[in-house]
Parts: sequence; structure tokens; C-alpha cells
Amino acid sequence: MKAENQKAANVKEELIQVAGTIVDKQRDANFKVKVNGSEHIVLAQISGRMRRNRIRILIGDRVDVEMSPYDLTKGRITYRHK
Repeated sequence: MKAENQKAANVKEELIQVAGTIVDKQRDANFKVKVNGSEHIVLAQISGRMRRNRIRILIGDRVDVEMSPYDLTKGRITYRHK
């Protein structure tokens, strides 16, 4: 059981956290996010917790995105700044 918990913790540590701005809204709750400090665009979807709490996201909102180091073109929106 401990090995599974350590493995899950290692996976979460590998995620890359970046801040960005919503540039475009796609269908099925996908958004294009421009990463702050660069021209990099990430296709991101809303995390389950934000979806469950019905957090609305609009173009121009500042958000935090989690990305896997293996695919830097896709991510998950984890927080919308006020």
C-alpha cells in the first residue's frame, strides 16, 4: 500500500505549474492558454474540481495550468485568479 502512495506522490511532483491567460475558447470545455512570459500556447481543459463547482472561465482570465513534462502542448486548468 505504501508503494502505491509513494508512486502517486511522485507523479504529482512531476507536473509543471505555469500561469497564463485564456486566449480562445474551444468546444467541450477546452481553452487555449498563453503562458506568461512566452509565446507558448497550451490546449487546456478544466480540472474536475473546477467542473464540479461550476467555475466559469472567460477569455482574458488569468489561470494556473498543470502540464506533464512529456507533452507541453496540453494541460489542465487548476485555478482561476480573481
